[in-house]
Amino acid sequence: MSQDVKVHWQTEGQGPDLVLIHGWGMNGAVWEQCIPKLKDSFTVHVVDLPGYGLSGEVSCQSFSDLITLVLEGAPSRAIWLGWSLGGLVATQIANQHPDRVAQLVTLASSPKFSQQLPWRGIKQEVLNAFTEQLSANFTLTIERFMALQAMGSPSARKDVKQLKEAVLSRPMPAPEALHLGLDWLGSLDLRQALREIDIPVHRWYGRLDGLVPVKVADVLDSEMSAHDSHVFTGSSHAPFITELDNFVGKLKSLL
Repeated sequence: MSQDVKVHWQTEGQGPDLVLIHGWGMNGAVWEQCIPKLKDSFTVHVVDLPGYGLSGEVSCQSFSDLITLVLEGAPSRAIWLGWSLGGLVATQIANQHPDRVAQLVTLASSPKFSQQLPWRGIKQEVLNAFTEQLSANFTLTIERFMALQAMGSPSARKDVKQLKEAVLSRPMPAPEALHLGLDWLGSLDLRQALREIDIPVHRWYGRLDGLVPVKVADVLDSEMSAHDSHVFTGSSHAPFITELDNFVGKLKSLL
């Protein structure tokens, strides 16, 4: 990789800086419906993570590598919102670089995605199956994951269609980035990092989410009562699609 290949950022709007980070297998186009509704209140910065979408040529070897690459092009200080895997990225940045983060929002995310009883999460065999399927059929695996994200949502078919159109509007992610991402979903545990964060933290969930059980909210609420915790009652894993106006209203309330 040549050094001049940079992470792709898209910036629109005016007002306080807001960074939006997509999840595994996706890209920044997932926020397309949100940007027009947010740009009158925020300067919205949307990133394609290394190896994804228009950052497909950017490679990274580790999670700390990814953090460095993302911070290079990010605004000097912003509200950071991370969806799903993006929540791990935003949490790590808020923990290690608190000067860069005014407020942290994690959406349909968990500081530890994999199940380790009594902690609730995705079973390791599910993550393993995704890893195996990835090598066999890349596109089908992403499509299955999209279906899994919308499952349980009252508008599941519409949600999947929207996710799919957004993701396919940009180049498909690099296989290495996908494998690395699954690895992080299986191995990272940022519960302690989340406890240590001093800035305002907002944890938002989907009540019907099959990937991040809403029970995770209860466990973290009892431990981290200073956080603002909110459940989107009509959503599964993509509240910003299923309950777009509610989601935008919640973000604007941070101002």
